[in-house]
Amino acid sequence: MRILVTGGLGFIGSHVVRRLLQEPDVEVTNLDALTYAGNLANLADVAEDRRYRWHHASITDEEAVDRLLAQTHFDAVIHLAAESHVDRSIEGGVPFVKTNVAGTQILLEAARRYQVDRFLHVSTDEVYGSLGTDGLFSEESPLRPNSPYSASKAGSDLLALAAFRTYGQDVVVTRCSNNYGPFQFPEKLIPLFITNGLEGKPWPLYGDGKNVRDWLYVEDHAEALWLALVRGKAGEVYNIGGKNERSNRDVADTLLNIMGLGADTVVLVPDRLGHDQRYAIDPSKAERELGFRPKHHWDDALARTVDWYRQNTHWWQAIKSGEYLEFYHRHYRSLGARPDEP
Repeated sequence: MRILVTGGLGFIGSHVVRRLLQEPDVEVTNLDALTYAGNLANLADVAEDRRYRWHHASITDEEAVDRLLAQTHFDAVIHLAAESHVDRSIEGGVPFVKTNVAGTQILLEAARRYQVDRFLHVSTDEVYGSLGTDGLFSEESPLRPNSPYSASKAGSDLLALAAFRTYGQDVVVTRCSNNYGPFQFPEKLIPLFITNGLEGKPWPLYGDGKNVRDWLYVEDHAEALWLALVRGKAGEVYNIGGKNERSNRDVADTLLNIMGLGADTVVLVPDRLGHDQRYAIDPSKAERELGFRPKHHWDDALARTVDWYRQNTHWWQAIKSGEYLEFYHRHYRSLGARPDEP
């Protein structure tokens, strides 16, 4: 089985590539432009695997995508490549539209042109917008995105589903809750807190810290995507969640306890624009039709994540010393925090 993964050098994508290579009859081609969030070190352990290859190109490069699919008949595409950080989208949304919307359409058309059997489009629960204190997002919930990032992902979802309805293309869409685990880029909440804690720096917490997310360990998400690939029904959407709602303040408190840090480590900063209050997913359809159940418990998996960042300081220090650090300082300066103490 030949599978094209887009964005395989990113956080979730690298875990998906490893999960696919557990299947002895699978060959993986990774199409990745190696932007700021991609990292060759994320897949250094499989770089020499004969069933894996990396193709350096952007999904927005129509000619490069066409050449790749013309040269190799892929049985499936797992599309993860995306601009994904909300704060960056607030600073400027055009790159998000180019990558997430135009790039997805380029891939869909190429997959249809070269008769790829299945197209798995990986999206986010952020397309649903914000919930109140009650209720869960289901696959029938209306799309009400509140940021340029989530709006661009909602657009890509609709393009994928339109390809099924218009052309009969075999498309499956998944929408996941917040992921955490090893190799996550350190501008995201959990790795930002962990790495700042290891550096003796404060943790910037938006607003009052009461925003709620459903947290899913990344290896569980990778397993869910494999199940969606082989068991999902064409034209269907599957919500992938962990049944693990936590406020950002709760996440911070749990990490403080694991790392042995004091409450004064947390510094409240002004809330970001368009900050959704609560996401919560009903994963019953994925449980029923795909047989998906998360295997990792929050406390254990979070402690494992902290240990990974402790043991892999070279990985995240190389990132935080470069372009990311410039964004980090610029962004939190705009929120009124000192650059050395965001």
